[in-house]
Amino acid sequence: MSGFDNFNTDFYQSSYSVDDQNQGGYGYSNTEDPYNKPYGQYDYSQPMGYSAPPGMMQPQQPYTGQIYQPTPAFTPASSQSMYSSSFEDEPPLLEELGINFDHIWQKTLTVLHPLKAADGSIMNETDLAGPMVFCLAFGATLLLTGKIQFGYVYGISAIGCLGMYCLLNLMSMTGVSFGCVASVLGYCLLPMIILSGFGVLFSLQGMLGIILTSAIIGWCSFSASKIFISALAMDGQQLLVAYPCALLYGVFALISVF
Repeated sequence: MSGFDNFNTDFYQSSYSVDDQNQGGYGYSNTEDPYNKPYGQYDYSQPMGYSAPPGMMQPQQPYTGQIYQPTPAFTPASSQSMYSSSFEDEPPLLEELGINFDHIWQKTLTVLHPLKAADGSIMNETDLAGPMVFCLAFGATLLLTGKIQFGYVYGISAIGCLGMYCLLNLMSMTGVSFGCVASVLGYCLLPMIILSGFGVLFSLQGMLGIILTSAIIGWCSFSASKIFISALAMDGQQLLVAYPCALLYGVFALISVF
């Protein structure tokens, strides 16, 4: 026991007492703080709530929506109205493909009427719908006479368009596209279809056939040269353009006659 008493006396002595518990320690007590009041002295009639001290973040608002059904932040437009407005603004399908029946009809009338003035703005378009139809019609009329010449028709057309493209680019100051040359030469093939149609009814190897073939060649070459002159502003050069066109359509006439 004597050793325990000596140990107790040697232990660190402090002036802290149990009575000091009701008081704030270490200088952090606040007599105005309602939460430091001892039991039995707190006023429970006041509403309980959290008031954040200044400088601290305020609590967020409570969530008022339903679970799995969040409140949308915006109201999106209906897909039907979006698609309908976009479809209304789009051009027609034939116009996107470059097929204009009004221009096709005007070009056809220009070819059928050699003395009619050609509209250069329309003739300068790259329209291959009409030429493809006329090439098929020309091959079909040849087929009625027992001549399967579709390969020759398309092959000669491609070589003739390439030659006229090079020649017109050398002769004109503005230049011309390959599609425009193919379009004009294809439309001017229409009188040749009439010639091959006559070949179904009677033979073209007689005198009447020679006269008719010569007239059709002149018709095709005159129409093609007229269109090229008006589209490329090549005044005074129609005969120079008509000569190579006559050579090209002469080959098609030979296919029709023989």
